[in-house]
Amino acid sequence: MLIRSLILSCITLLAASNVLASASHQADGHAHKSAIGQPGDAKKVSRTIHVSMNDNMRFSPSQIEVQRGETIKFVVKNEGKLPHEMVLGTDKELKAHYEVMKKHPHMEHADENMASVAPGQTGTIVWQFTKSGKVSFACLHPGHYDAGMKGQIQVKTK
Repeated sequence: MLIRSLILSCITLLAASNVLASASHQADGHAHKSAIGQPGDAKKVSRTIHVSMNDNMRFSPSQIEVQRGETIKFVVKNEGKLPHEMVLGTDKELKAHYEVMKKHPHMEHADENMASVAPGQTGTIVWQFTKSGKVSFACLHPGHYDAGMKGQIQVKTK
């Protein structure tokens, strides 16, 4: 029974890794464009957007507008006493990743589309938005997403 549980956990983690890979890198380490864009070049940052996170399970701002083609540096400040994170993705990617996080709350991960930030600390994400449309972001710590800790980025065509 324990082995079966471990195998199912590994399969779940592998599925989540595949979902997140669409927003991160290919196995060879070369960035690729996804539905939400691609990791940005810090030397080509168009502008910086400051985002705060708090224990009321909210981002401020929770609605952001960017232009297609912009490379944004998000400076993410955790103003709470709990750990928080900002993860960029499609709604489908974020929901799948959240389900894995609920089953494995202490899973550590670091991808270029996210910033995990300890209480009182600041993290950064540099992201290039290559397609018009909606990009979502959320905190995927268990309970935070369900409490409404999410937001949207509207990527507009110039």
